Amino acid sequence: MATQVAPAERGATRIADRVVAKIAAYAAREALDTVPEDGAPPHATVSVHHDTARVRISLELDYPADIGAQCGLVRRQVAERVRALAGMEVPEVAVQVERLHSAQTRGTDRGRIR
Repeated sequence: MATQVAPAERGATRIADRVVAKIAAYAAREALDTVPEDGAPPHATVSVHHDTARVRISLELDYPADIGAQCGLVRRQVAERVRALAGMEVPEVAVQVERLHSAQTRGTDRGRIR
């Protein structure tokens, strides 16, 4: 007589890296008050191994700002949202600030303060 296997024990669920990256990028946007007027939205790359995701977020910020505080908010929000939505542990969220946008440099040709 064959025994029935419970639904929770059948098969497996795999969430693609690109899906986790989209969750992470959206969470980074949520954590920031605003994306700089002429800046790019946050971008994420991830490496998923089993139920663990290592995340790298690239973002642009307005200047002046408390860069450390903003990066900390992004780290916490990304880890929380990936954990909640994808069910993955996030031991590492590396935040890379690619560019700072100053109100003084908007509209200039080179984007530099003279």
